[in-house]
Amino acid sequence: MSYLFSPIVIRGETIKNRVFVSPMCQYSCEEEEGIISDWHKVHLGTRAIGGSGLVMIEASAVEPRGRITPWDTGLWDSVQSDNLRSTIEFISKSGAVSSIQLAHAGRKASHDKPWKGGGYINSEQGGWDIVGPSAIPYDDTCGIPKSLQLDEINQIVDKFVKSAELAVQSGIKVIELHFAHGYLINEFMSPTSNKREDDFGGSFTNRVRLPLEIINKVRKVIPDSMPLFVRISCSEHVQNGWDLDDSIEFAYLAKEEGVDLIDCSSGGNSHSQEMKLFPGYQVQYAEAIKSNVDILTGAVGLITQPEQAEEIIANNQADVVLLGRELLRNPYWPIHAQKVLDGQADIADQYLRAL
Repeated sequence: MSYLFSPIVIRGETIKNRVFVSPMCQYSCEEEEGIISDWHKVHLGTRAIGGSGLVMIEASAVEPRGRITPWDTGLWDSVQSDNLRSTIEFISKSGAVSSIQLAHAGRKASHDKPWKGGGYINSEQGGWDIVGPSAIPYDDTCGIPKSLQLDEINQIVDKFVKSAELAVQSGIKVIELHFAHGYLINEFMSPTSNKREDDFGGSFTNRVRLPLEIINKVRKVIPDSMPLFVRISCSEHVQNGWDLDDSIEFAYLAKEEGVDLIDCSSGGNSHSQEMKLFPGYQVQYAEAIKSNVDILTGAVGLITQPEQAEEIIANNQADVVLLGRELLRNPYWPIHAQKVLDGQADIADQYLRAL
């Protein structure tokens, strides 16, 4: 058996292989705020049938103003939680483990769908007031966020906790906290977007206070057997910004608070970032954190070929790979990859005639 298609045990969950579906926003909630649509159910179910070991539901906001767009999923009430159950059950019946990413878009919230230009939507256009650690806009096309007060920061922590509780009630097996890509928690972590002068700004210790509080309190309300992941931007790709050394230090602290896996991405918090793209360009971050912190890591970023993904796991650069665009192009990538690497593949009985 290949390394890529060997099982991995994380706390109480045994996941059949190391191919995980990245949380990919579909911007397709239609009738009610934050509730997944038939599109989501087919999208997620197809990737479970396609052979991925873990299927992660897209960034789901912990409050309405935490959505990137008005059409994003959310998990702030029981109606949303209840609506997830049938999809989660189908993912499980298809042999995959269900997961969800909990998020808050912060100053990057209130935008249009990407295929409609993705522009900022102000309150007069059906959007809402946005928030952040400081009153610094992402760029000159976005609104100016309101700087959160201390009591509001505490409320954000409570909202993540409530969403985690709702995720458990829905039957979700794994939770990921979204601390990357320039969204609210990443904004607090970064010295480029956080100019606060209180206990949540300034020093590294202060800037990571909010994410560590969220981890600590979420860990306390979810079962001990439930894996907890965190996605971070390991480098901002800007001068004097958050960098890999910061990420290594943060990963150590996150591990101490009960995080099981660091999902290693990068960028997204500065419109002036300078990033060179090449196959597996972010694997270096997963490898560095894994070797320095002795924690499970996930590698992302232009991973497209079976042999490439196998090499990452075999060389101990990461413990899992999370695929995004490649699984949009081909939801059955894991089946084809396993045939390439192992000469045979696990496949649903209904699809056996396709082998």
